[in-house]
Amino acid sequence: MNFFKQWGEFMMMGARAHAKWELEMSNNIMKDRKRLLILGLLLVPILLGGIAFADQLGDAIPKMIGDKKAYSPAFFTLGIFIASILIGLGAGLITGCIGAGGGFIIAPALMSAGIKGILAVGTDLFHIFAKAIMGSVIHRKLGNISVPLALIFLLGAIVGATTGGVINRWLYDLNPIASDAFITTIYVLMLGILGCYALLDFLKASKAPGGGGSAHGGKDEGAQMGSLPKKLQSMNIPPMITFDQGLVPGGRRISALFLVLSGGLVGLCASIMGVGGGFLTFPIFVYVLGVSSMTTVGTDIFQIIFTAGYAAISQYAIFGFIFYTLAMGMLLGSLLGIQIGALVTKVVKGITIRGFYAMAVLAGFVNRVFALPTKLGEMDIIPISKSTGAILESIGVYAFFIVIGIFAIWVIGTFLKNIPLLKGEEA
Repeated sequence: MNFFKQWGEFMMMGARAHAKWELEMSNNIMKDRKRLLILGLLLVPILLGGIAFADQLGDAIPKMIGDKKAYSPAFFTLGIFIASILIGLGAGLITGCIGAGGGFIIAPALMSAGIKGILAVGTDLFHIFAKAIMGSVIHRKLGNISVPLALIFLLGAIVGATTGGVINRWLYDLNPIASDAFITTIYVLMLGILGCYALLDFLKASKAPGGGGSAHGGKDEGAQMGSLPKKLQSMNIPPMITFDQGLVPGGRRISALFLVLSGGLVGLCASIMGVGGGFLTFPIFVYVLGVSSMTTVGTDIFQIIFTAGYAAISQYAIFGFIFYTLAMGMLLGSLLGIQIGALVTKVVKGITIRGFYAMAVLAGFVNRVFALPTKLGEMDIIPISKSTGAILESIGVYAFFIVIGIFAIWVIGTFLKNIPLLKGEEA
């Protein structure tokens, strides 16, 4: 029980850190006309080109992407684009309003909409990469980046991302259903732990005197080192990497081995789940390796660009496992959702937001749990009739979209209702 609590807290810290990154990227893009122009230039050829391609070639183009039956449409449709915007909007609202990563719901949402797991992962990675490239202002953070630390970490991240991509593609080539079942199982475990922790956190906060607090919560990460970082930094396994020289006299030192292993774990999870790896980098750096929060923030932004970019392009794009129309739609939706969600935090109690986050994550968990029996049944691992599997899957899909839909309507409604108040605050 203690392990799950610690892992849940670990993931929550990472989700909050990743949400801060998402909000910063969104602000950098939405408040810069040049970046908005670039976004428009990216969208036009993808959307208009997709329509022209589909109309001109008609039946000549493959019905499905990836040369597999029951995959995903290989051409653009308006319905698919609108669905991707709504999925991105929902994730963005969660990220901006709750201050914890909403990216956890993107892959489950895409898979619930009929997108195969490997395509959902590749598309989500590309969407994160596009956001990182457009939104990052690296020169502002260079003073907070330890270049040796980042480079050694990226060596492991590239190996991990390659391994994750190979595993996903191997499973898909072996059996597309096995690929979906594997990705679904990973999400069941991650969302289950995070959702239970978020629910317990909400219940604990609601019972506390004057409960509510800040929507974004959390302690001052990285102010002091715990026993684990001290122990790892005391191990003299060459080569040793020095960092945080500006914060600690002489700096801190840690073996490159631990950096490579940490990078490998982040890259592996990013490539398998399609979440960029940012939700793991922050807690690993601060609570495992003992890197200061300032250095961690700069290095995290740096690694997301390369980890997500490498995984998206080398492990998915060149094999045809990215649906660019979906990626651009999600990018648009998430940029808008993050801005609205961030404004709503000014007029809503933190305790309410915590409750909604727990519900959203648990809805993703229920969605994947109810989808799993069908996959296992199709692989003859468990005995289950097609009709029973379809009913369970439908329950999971409806429960998921109803919860996310209610949350989205509530946030947007709260935003519209409080526009005069929000304008007054800005003034």
